[in-house]
Amino acid sequence: MKNPKNLFKERLLNRRVQLGLWNTIGGNTVPEMLGGAGFDWVLVDCEHAAIETVEVLPALQALAATPNVSAIVRPAGNDPTLFKRILDMGAQTLLVPFVQIQEEAEKAVSAMRYAPSGIRGMAGMTRATRYGQVEDYFEVAYDELCLIIQIETVQGLQNLEAIAQTRGVDAIFIGPADLSASMGRPGQMNHPDVVAAIHDAIDRLKRLNVPVGLMALDPQMAKSYLDKGVDFAAVGVDLVLLADSVAALREKFQGSET
Repeated sequence: MKNPKNLFKERLLNRRVQLGLWNTIGGNTVPEMLGGAGFDWVLVDCEHAAIETVEVLPALQALAATPNVSAIVRPAGNDPTLFKRILDMGAQTLLVPFVQIQEEAEKAVSAMRYAPSGIRGMAGMTRATRYGQVEDYFEVAYDELCLIIQIETVQGLQNLEAIAQTRGVDAIFIGPADLSASMGRPGQMNHPDVVAAIHDAIDRLKRLNVPVGLMALDPQMAKSYLDKGVDFAAVGVDLVLLADSVAALREKFQGSET
């Protein structure tokens, strides 16, 4: 058996724009539903959601039911132990939060690779190896792994070029929410200063030919960033979509109570 192709990474290399959804509700039902919704990728969030690392496995299995959708996992932090477990579960793309300096990016790269190039621990009977069926997995695994580094602070932006050009980093993801807080505008993701900083980061990454992504839940802002040249964008979060739908349904019945 050949190592499964990482469609997300392939599309990045081909500069195909990819739209995605954020999964923050644990279990396998919601990821399965999101996977079949017609988007290019779904991110399973272990950082800000009540999803523990052990719950990543059923989410990945559920997403695998839709072959054309790519699974991305955001671990709780830049922790080699978390990487090891998630990669062994078969995740091929990781989004690593809160990277501010090049050394932290290098740490993430090392955790993605087996020795002698890195520190990822070896285990044969894992979902990543398709339980021992992938030919030469330990030699070819890294070819299909994709590392996205999340920049979400002023310090991260100051070190953007060094981080983005770290060997082994495949893409940069800008986090507007935390960036707004770091800039003294907490929660004001659409503030002109925050938007200007994001535009500047996109321009700098384009000059380096490094793919860039971000989250934008406001459709107009998402479209503006896509027009600016963003390669991949998260445009919805399951809990937000659910809350909005519930609020809209309740509003339809306002004043109709007897």
